[in-house]
Amino acid sequence: MPHPVPATGAPVELTDHSTTNTVAAAVVEAAGICPQDDSTFSLITWNIDGLDSNNLQERARGVCSYLALYSPDVVFLQEVIPVYLSYLQKRAVSYTIIPGNTDGYFTAIMVKKSRVKVLKHEITIFPTTCMMRNLLAVYVNISGNDLCLMTSHLESTKDHSEERLKQLKLVLAKMAEVPESSSVIFGGDTNLRDKEVAKIGGLPNEVLDIWEFLGKPEHCRYTWDTSQNSNLNARYKYKSRFDRLFFRGATAGGQIIPQSLDLIGLDKLDCGRFPSDHWGLFCNFDVIL
Repeated sequence: MPHPVPATGAPVELTDHSTTNTVAAAVVEAAGICPQDDSTFSLITWNIDGLDSNNLQERARGVCSYLALYSPDVVFLQEVIPVYLSYLQKRAVSYTIIPGNTDGYFTAIMVKKSRVKVLKHEITIFPTTCMMRNLLAVYVNISGNDLCLMTSHLESTKDHSEERLKQLKLVLAKMAEVPESSSVIFGGDTNLRDKEVAKIGGLPNEVLDIWEFLGKPEHCRYTWDTSQNSNLNARYKYKSRFDRLFFRGATAGGQIIPQSLDLIGLDKLDCGRFPSDHWGLFCNFDVIL
């Protein structure tokens, strides 16, 4: 959900575990069902809507339950708030968490300690944003392959299309700057409309939109859908592919190839709400050594 400014109000406590929900319990019970080896790795990108303080504790537990189920090697998060970050740092102890900021609301990248070696990270400010947006990049090594992992939450709402496209161009320029020996994965809440991407001439030839590369699977076309997701109690019906994954392969060495894409977060919690107003994207990759 677009949020021009951070929400205000009383701080939300996320460390009380006195209540549970059946979805979270079932997901945790199923944790570990995804065996992993050096020939694959997985990634989740998800706008977790930390700016919605309603049921935040239960929704945060729901997000962690999905992370436990899918056990992704990499997680891109958007709309993280400080209390949510603290909660993740306490709960997701098998991950290194690198935030894109520490106040207001921001992005974060989580990488599995047992699988991903962090080399360095950098934050690029979007110079003309009015919504505290930036680009977070983390350089890592997975199974001997160098990767640059990038996430962002591009400027929200239809009225800020011009700024959003400035930010997209900067993201694509930063992807192009990464050495060709590294693969690059960018993902996040882009707030993009297809006509906006067309307006800049489409993506560069070397950059793939993973959803398009995989044949535009209909089951994961829409990541924001007020006809299916009731968290906003929206009177209008609107659906869009706001959340996207872009990929640029390395020119030498091991190759990483997107294999599948699915939506997550589709089940309501016991509170009657979903973990977020966005669905998350879960992507599997093959690693060709």
